[in-house]
Amino acid sequence: MAADIPYFTLNTGYKIPSVGIGCWMGSPGGGEIVEQMCKTALQAGYRHIDTAYGYGNEEFVGKAIRESGVPREEIFLTTKLPNHHHHKVKQSFEESLSKLGVDYVDLYLMHWPQAFTEDNKPIPYGQSPTFVETWKDMEALLDTGKVRSIGVSNFSIKLLEVLLRETDVVPATNQVECHPCLPSVDLKLWCEQRGILITAYSPLGRPGELPGRPGEFDGKPVFLDDPDVKSIAEKYNLSPAQVALSWGVNRGTVVIPKSQNPERIKQNIRLLDLPDEDMATLNEIHLKPGMHRSLLRYHEYSGDGTIFGWTYEQLGWNMTKGGIVCSLD
Repeated sequence: MAADIPYFTLNTGYKIPSVGIGCWMGSPGGGEIVEQMCKTALQAGYRHIDTAYGYGNEEFVGKAIRESGVPREEIFLTTKLPNHHHHKVKQSFEESLSKLGVDYVDLYLMHWPQAFTEDNKPIPYGQSPTFVETWKDMEALLDTGKVRSIGVSNFSIKLLEVLLRETDVVPATNQVECHPCLPSVDLKLWCEQRGILITAYSPLGRPGELPGRPGEFDGKPVFLDDPDVKSIAEKYNLSPAQVALSWGVNRGTVVIPKSQNPERIKQNIRLLDLPDEDMATLNEIHLKPGMHRSLLRYHEYSGDGTIFGWTYEQLGWNMTKGGIVCSLD
């Protein structure tokens, strides 16, 4: 039975479950683990699975769907175009469809605005294929009946303004890192005003780095130990993760947490409609000293001040001294 959670309506008219299971395992692959994770999630009432060509596990996601006993039409399935396939959108999409073993996907995303060559070398900003050219090829997929909605990921307001000005189809969603440390308030408002739904990846962040020990992590995302988050969790007998996910859905965003732990998978889809005062408290977590930042590793280890070959200015990402993302605004 499907979990009793809110559904949001995309600008295409299709409904999307507010909670999904994310299939990025920290590195490409993890096939059998992903397969079991997806089966567990579907048994627990999830009806939304988010994967990508680049995750290297589409075959196993498809196998989990087929063997779950849940009708395909009840499952909202997302996959993504990899950077090194921007020049061959249709071919890459068909490859993903074949790996998944399905007749259609519900949502197809441009994973990043940056294009790579076939041998995975970044193509400089502004050179073909641009993200506008790639999007136009994605628009053509809508006529095939094999994809119901298209969207983007990791796009800032700056890039979205260009995209909307030069193309015909408004993205159904913009999937970005989003959690209490990085609420991206301006980006969320801008997208909402144009009918673009925000999907939050890494809605539980990632483990916090140990002080003075670069690259070593303590196993718990920083905001889940925040006293206010823990206090709200104790008040409602929830886990801090459930509080963070409830906050994400209550503010009108889709959340796609990932967990291999069966009990956490079940917990993560049990949400609470938080009162206004608790939402206000959680909305201010990022205002605490040192808390407003990205929690993703590629900012720390990019080295040359770029992300996949583009500068933060080209991406439209606002940075503070020290290389910490403030927002995608």
